[in-house]
Amino acid sequence: MKTLIGGAIAVLLGVVGLAVWFGAFLNLLAGCIPPVLLLGGGLALYLGFDELKDSWKSDEGVDAPVDDDKTKIAELEKELSELKK
Repeated sequence: MKTLIGGAIAVLLGVVGLAVWFGAFLNLLAGCIPPVLLLGGGLALYLGFDELKDSWKSDEGVDAPVDDDKTKIAELEKELSELKK
């Protein structure tokens, strides 16, 4: 019950504060949006370029070599025999 009352008071004060300082809120919002867009865009560019590099590698056939099934089975059998000891 205390949390409900505290939350209601906080919402009420927030609405009153927003009404009283609406101009300052808009200035803060105007100051926050460009850096967020800049950082988000930079992150999107970085991730897109990284994905593009990965696709170039796969086109060139530079992928990591895939082990043969027989090699994997042999390694697992060896590990199993060591665990049985």
